[in-house]
Amino acid sequence: MTNRLSLASPRLSPAAPEADLVAAAARGEGAAVEVLMGRHNQLVFRTARSILPSDAEAEEAAQDAWLNAWRALDRFRGESRFATWIVRITRNQALGRLRRPAAQVIPLEAAMISPDRETQAALADEPHRNPEQELARAQMRRLMEARIDLLPEIYRTVFVLRAVEEMSVEEVSVALEIPEATVRTRFFRARSLLRESLAQDMDTAVTGAFAFDGARCDRIVSGVMARARAEGLHLED
Repeated sequence: MTNRLSLASPRLSPAAPEADLVAAAARGEGAAVEVLMGRHNQLVFRTARSILPSDAEAEEAAQDAWLNAWRALDRFRGESRFATWIVRITRNQALGRLRRPAAQVIPLEAAMISPDRETQAALADEPHRNPEQELARAQMRRLMEARIDLLPEIYRTVFVLRAVEEMSVEEVSVALEIPEATVRTRFFRARSLLRESLAQDMDTAVTGAFAFDGARCDRIVSGVMARARAEGLHLED
């Protein structure tokens, strides 16, 4: 893969076919890189966030995943969708960060009986809250994110890819390199665990979990481009 990325590429647009974008990115066209990132940034962030305990760590992992992808793009053969390929890279990057001593994920079952006040606050309704405010979508989204964070990782990633990103069972199977039957089993178990704490609120809140706004997308793109220049990829205007 060439190390020279040209940011000027009028032939490409956000609506360009994915195969054309991947081919252009492999040739070192920076415009194709940015279009692909814009198209899949939410998926990459949500995949990382399904494994890592904070938005900040997930953003850093997303940047690392994209850089790893560009370094290895000449090895992408198109045998699977680009989305499943970048999910595998992101998952490996996030898991590597998770193995660091500072990272900690609490299984949902253990959290239910944890004496820690912050953990219990995330799991229980606080009596001083107004019932009408509890029904607000923003609050429900935060509540859902807190519950998803407490799922064991093997269930959490499958749940985010299937329910939040709406990937098919086959796509998740390819991306995570696990059998389709395992995807179905883990997804069922994740939903069961969440329903224990959320009951009927889950289905109304899940589609907005881990919102990916334009500012975060721009921040990840800027971070990747700055780091690419620092590594000698020599981006051209």
